[in-house]
Amino acid sequence: MRLYRKEPMIFRKKERTLLDDEIDRALRDLNHHAVSTEDYERTLKRVVVLHEMKMAEKPRTRVSKDVMFTVAGNLLGILMIIRHEFANPINSKAIQLLIKPRI
Repeated sequence: MRLYRKEPMIFRKKERTLLDDEIDRALRDLNHHAVSTEDYERTLKRVVVLHEMKMAEKPRTRVSKDVMFTVAGNLLGILMIIRHEFANPINSKAIQLLIKPRI
């Protein structure tokens, strides 16, 4: 029984860690116990603790798409203002057209 979906090498972000192996071992151990036994509950608690440890080690550095679009829009606006500045002097009102990012 495969416990995780196999992904192509292009999308694989990092190698499996010892924590991943321990989670897999605990999940396989759950299959050998009946649901109503004390060993099952103990192993299930171990899986929960290991999974919480796995979630705690993941960094939360992903930037949302909204922020990316705001930055791209601002860069496009700045480029348009600079390009227009070659032909005409820049007005103070043109700077107000830039979108302020919300974090």
